Amino acid sequence: MFLASWIWGTAIILCCAFYVLLGRRRRRQGEPPLENGFLPYLGCALQFGANPLEFLKEKQKKHGHIFTCHVAGKYIHFLTDPFSYHALMRQGKHLDWKKFHFATSAKAFGHGSIDPAEGNTTENFHQTFIRTLQGNALDALIEAMMENLQYVMLQSRTPKLQSNTWVTEGLYTFCCQVMFESGFLTLFGKEFNSNSDKNLSSKQETERAHILNALENFQEFDRIFPALVAGLPIHFFKSAHSAREKLGEALLHKNLLKRDNLSELVTLRMFLNDTLSTFDDMEKAKTHVAVLWASQANTIPATFWTLFYLLKSPEAMRAATKEVQSILESAEENISLDGKHISLNRKQLDNMPILDSIIKEAMRLSSASMTFRVAKEDFTLHLENDFYNIRKDDIVALYPQLLHFDPEIYADPLTFKYDRFLNENGEEKTDFYRNGRKLKYYYMPFGTGIAKCPGRLFAVHEIKQFLSLMLSYFEIELVDNNVKCPSLDQSRAGLGILQPSNDIDFRYRLKCL
Repeated sequence: MFLASWIWGTAIILCCAFYVLLGRRRRRQGEPPLENGFLPYLGCALQFGANPLEFLKEKQKKHGHIFTCHVAGKYIHFLTDPFSYHALMRQGKHLDWKKFHFATSAKAFGHGSIDPAEGNTTENFHQTFIRTLQGNALDALIEAMMENLQYVMLQSRTPKLQSNTWVTEGLYTFCCQVMFESGFLTLFGKEFNSNSDKNLSSKQETERAHILNALENFQEFDRIFPALVAGLPIHFFKSAHSAREKLGEALLHKNLLKRDNLSELVTLRMFLNDTLSTFDDMEKAKTHVAVLWASQANTIPATFWTLFYLLKSPEAMRAATKEVQSILESAEENISLDGKHISLNRKQLDNMPILDSIIKEAMRLSSASMTFRVAKEDFTLHLENDFYNIRKDDIVALYPQLLHFDPEIYADPLTFKYDRFLNENGEEKTDFYRNGRKLKYYYMPFGTGIAKCPGRLFAVHEIKQFLSLMLSYFEIELVDNNVKCPSLDQSRAGLGILQPSNDIDFRYRLKCL
């Protein structure tokens, strides 16, 4: 037994020594400073994963505004100077923003490659999303979401709502259920026709049960999403794999065709799947699972953080309530519980600078997205004052949380200030400075450049609608006004808005209208 252990130990030591001697990358002349890490393949992955912000701050202090880290088999060049961000954006000839995203989607959701170069489809997915989530298409989404939010808040949850009776729930749980159910109905339509069904109430209850079951599957799958992005096979996670397959079953084209009021996004994606791809039925469905995940995974935690900070700040609550009331009065919208819903259009929602600032501030404090570009070939990256050689297939990345928490840009950066993004006239503030120089890039939860999230406008409008309705119909408060702000779940760093590490109890009841 001792001999066998000695042999295995010696073998492992020799393998590590072999890696150190021959497998580690050597920094070439003109390349950024290099951090290989000590572990084969993983490199710096464990240190980065434990606390990405602190890790990058440490390396920035050590190496300067650009450095290379070996992370899980990839060499990532982190660019930390915001005045050099534009240099990355204009390198389209040498850097590919699609390769990483296409590979990640196929790996995580289980469909074939959506890169047209691979031959499975000729659809331009980014253009499909821009066409159906922006412009005139956004108006229809906003209208549907407004209707569905009120249905979910006031009708779907009726058993919980009794006059003058407080309901206590977890704030994150509440946001999950309301935003998921409303968003699902908005994108994927309804199983019932509210204008003709005689057994409407029964069908609505069945529909809600199906959506809440989909939410459970979504959460089970989403829980291990960071591991999938890191490259672990989903078959390592049996329950998550089963949950993803169930979501796919629900979004098969044959099942979607039974639903009313499908969004233009889903209708067009179904058509393009059928006409431009060679995907089988389940692969087509899994591209819809990707759409579902993209519509919910960041919007839900962003909604939570916005409402949490609003509840923690009486000053912000007063300002937001006053703004919503003013918009409703100018629109001649009366708040009632007699079945007539409030209607706020895109123009009215865009005229809410206080809510906009509150949402931006909440997202600044909770966002940990990353912007990736993959080098198509060896090339020289020219920055503002320097230039560096980059190898083919290396990744150049931005980590905007460094920007969002920079005290030179945002005074007292860890503190929520609801009016941080308002100027002295109460309008949107766009002038932010570092070292006395005005910044072009100062707020980046949605990424930047051509790969900027195409659904960002809808996401912000969804949260504004949610807040407007909560402030209009309900009295809301934290169960414990002194509760501490939950920490950020760092396991999702790089994927967008971080979830809270624990839920917070709040209570709500209908206003006496």
